[in-house]
Amino acid sequence: MAFLDRLRAIVGAPQVLAGADAAPWLADWRGRYEGRALALVRPGSTAEVAALVRACAAEHVPIVPQGGNTGLNGGATPDQTGRAVVLSLLRMNAIRDIDTGNDTLVAEAGCVLQAVQQAARGAGRLFPLSLGSEGSCTIGGNLATNAGGTQVLRYGNMRELCLGLEVVTATGEVWQGLRGLRKDNTGYALRDLFIGSEGSLGVITAASLKLFPLPAARVTAFVALASIDDAVSLLNRARSGLGAALTGFELVSGACMAALARVFPGQRLPFDGPSAALPWFALLELSDSESEAHARQRFEAVLGGALEAGLASDAVIADSLARSQQLWELRERIPLAEKALGKSIKHDIALPVSRIGAFVRDTGDALSAGFPGVRLVVFGHLGDGNLHYNVAAGEGWSEAALLDREADINALVYERVHAAGGSISAEHGIGRLKRDLLPAYQDPVALALMRQLKAALDPAGIMNPGVLLQAQACAPAAPSA
Repeated sequence: MAFLDRLRAIVGAPQVLAGADAAPWLADWRGRYEGRALALVRPGSTAEVAALVRACAAEHVPIVPQGGNTGLNGGATPDQTGRAVVLSLLRMNAIRDIDTGNDTLVAEAGCVLQAVQQAARGAGRLFPLSLGSEGSCTIGGNLATNAGGTQVLRYGNMRELCLGLEVVTATGEVWQGLRGLRKDNTGYALRDLFIGSEGSLGVITAASLKLFPLPAARVTAFVALASIDDAVSLLNRARSGLGAALTGFELVSGACMAALARVFPGQRLPFDGPSAALPWFALLELSDSESEAHARQRFEAVLGGALEAGLASDAVIADSLARSQQLWELRERIPLAEKALGKSIKHDIALPVSRIGAFVRDTGDALSAGFPGVRLVVFGHLGDGNLHYNVAAGEGWSEAALLDREADINALVYERVHAAGGSISAEHGIGRLKRDLLPAYQDPVALALMRQLKAALDPAGIMNPGVLLQAQACAPAAPSA
């Protein structure tokens, strides 16, 4: 049979899409990358994934695993050769098991994050990963990029939220590693190799995830700040006063608030008057095990002290669930507002929290001197040191002119990130966007070890070639359809 007929025999003819039928899955969410593929294939089981991988391995056909296609660095988009098979996991969307006695949930890779959250809540538990794309991103993609989100401060990122994996290797074998154990000291931590590997080592097909008790109450506050140093000081004060109950601390710049007001004019903003014009804001969330009244009391004590100490200029504590959701909408809509206003040069970076204030000031000054008129759009998860530090076209700049200087702007920003002991990728992964930058900022020994792992686990180089690491150039041409 022709190669595509072999794939149809494995998953059924309706699940193999080619040509124009596959087009919606061949571009990334940002519209930055658009590729070509031999076919998009939609397996419905782990056995089908394994059979597909074996078929591709036999013919040296590249495989691009894809979840909800909400990634931001091109990690789930094929290249322009048209040789790859895009492997969509969306049909594998079952919740296989919920064990409240062990506080675990087993979900297939194509489960949408929001569905996992709802399944956990239905069992009286919390799955805490929270992202702006949670209505469309999938667990497999979250694991492949080691997603973080808004509650890393309390619960950690996906690596901390995952106890075990089921993985189809690059040779089509199935590793059954779903045991929901918090202690398993029987050799190498294979789970951690595949989490964050961006589909370059194998295909994650299911995961055993940690669950937590549902909080009795959640209270949200929005705080206006005169400086980013005040934001860092407020974070330290909130940590001291609230401990593990502080589940979120998001930083929002005044430029972000202006963008929200422009793109979403009906959005209710938390402040009027002078407070609305301040340069920085913080969104805090407190999860309490007792009651909403107790939570508000604790929040009022911490924020009242911050106001008295001059660390905060104004504060609003949500008085209802609806108001809390409105405050979170402000934070979650920032990427949408930014996208609506045009393309920007995005930097998903991590820094030691103690160095964020100096980094933002000094890097902003350097950008203003070297690229006069550019706008900075800064927001992110201050509690874990993750900033989305984006540079947009301002006065005197066209979008095209800005993008023409992308390499120079990246060099300036990333050199300062590196000098501050930070990372050029905090939660979005490397993908295609940062692949060629990685050698300049990764420890050379670490990079060599990564290449050795890739060669050992994917000797034919078929798993998502060109993502994270440069593709091996040894695979023969793919068969014709």
